[in-house]
Amino acid sequence: MSATSQHGAGPSRTVSTPEGGLMLFRVAGVPVLLAPSWWIGSLIVVVLYAPLVGRLLPEASTLTSWLLAAAFAVLLGLSVLAHELGHTVVALRLGIPVRRVRLFLLGGLAEVARTPRRPGQEGLVAAAGPIVSLLLGGFCALLLFAVPDGPVWLLVAECSVANFAVGVFNLLPGLPLDGGRLVRAGVWAVTGTRAKGTRAAVAGGAVVATALLVWALWGLAAGSEDRWLRLGVCVITAWFVILGARAELAAETRRSWPDGLVLSELVRPVLQLPAESPVSDALAASAGRGVVLVRADGVAAGLLDESAAEQLAGTSPHAPAELAAEPIRAETVLLASEPGEEIAERVRETPAWQFLVVDDEGRPAGVLRREDLRAALSRGRHPA
Repeated sequence: MSATSQHGAGPSRTVSTPEGGLMLFRVAGVPVLLAPSWWIGSLIVVVLYAPLVGRLLPEASTLTSWLLAAAFAVLLGLSVLAHELGHTVVALRLGIPVRRVRLFLLGGLAEVARTPRRPGQEGLVAAAGPIVSLLLGGFCALLLFAVPDGPVWLLVAECSVANFAVGVFNLLPGLPLDGGRLVRAGVWAVTGTRAKGTRAAVAGGAVVATALLVWALWGLAAGSEDRWLRLGVCVITAWFVILGARAELAAETRRSWPDGLVLSELVRPVLQLPAESPVSDALAASAGRGVVLVRADGVAAGLLDESAAEQLAGTSPHAPAELAAEPIRAETVLLASEPGEEIAERVRETPAWQFLVVDDEGRPAGVLRREDLRAALSRGRHPA
């Protein structure tokens, strides 16, 4: 249906995680997983759909009805998979890593590994899934004219309905659905603030959940034949939308950069020392500062890791400080002019405890430690 985020950098375009279910295959290196709850959802679909097949095809035997119902559950799963692969392919083309694709009880999820940097990227990734679903639904609808009546025709019709249902449902204008992400991208583009887009899309999610519940209650009041099925589906779906919208709002709150918080007031002064300096001397010089260890050829060996330096100094105080250096990686270098929200996200989701901050010319401007940023964000203001 949609996407979640974690930042990643480096040569690899994807981050795979084995948790989350049975891995079916990989697409461009992205693992596609089948969660255990998918089987529960499919069983429910089969049980509820088999009687409908009997009404649509009166001549079909009981076995045929159950087989066609099972086929519909599989086609629905494939439709969701195609939808999520649409998100995945576009995200990868935009340079956004994707952790995994999961199919579960209520649909599917393409988990992107970092938040889109621009509203255009958000909109393109969000729109890709519904576009794939609607195109597949339209293709199957046209195919109905070339298929004779009978079980095969019903299967093609099922595929068309499944894709149209997935596409249209995900276009509803509320988070965590794709339509909500399109709303966020639009408000973000107009206001220049992602947080405002998120709040608008969360409000849309509340409207969608309310509309689903109203429709279910209307069915009960009107005595509709499918009132109990409608009630169950709408309650579960509304619950999913509400929880997803709340999660999106919480994530946006964690990502936000408080007004008045200035990065320059958080970074520690940076000191450059020769990489061959005795570790005890480097440790003494590091009090309240970040230490960049530089080799004789001018190449940075890394940032001094104080914990490792203390251990090394305890046994070999004259050992080269480079032995206690933490390598400087692309994802641990922050540009001082980066927006605060992007810095917060990078720090939160990159496995490192200190980051080198550089100016626009690439010169070291300071060292930002995770603990300092976390404390400042939790207070919601810059340190006194």
